[in-house]
Amino acid sequence: MSCPICGAETEQKFRPFCSRRCADIDLAKWLNGSYAVPSQREEDLEVEDDTQDFTPKRPH
Repeated sequence: MSCPICGAETEQKFRPFCSRRCADIDLAKWLNGSYAVPSQREEDLEVEDDTQDFTPKRPH
């Protein structure tokens, strides 16, 4: 089995990753929202519609 982050062979201690570094990279992706599970709940869809109208302001 290969590491999903770098492709190296996995280590039993860090499985399914090859190292603590790759495990931490994966965790960071979950925490910063790079990975997301889509939702079909109505209240989530309403929130999504509200956020699409938001245009971020640039700093001066």
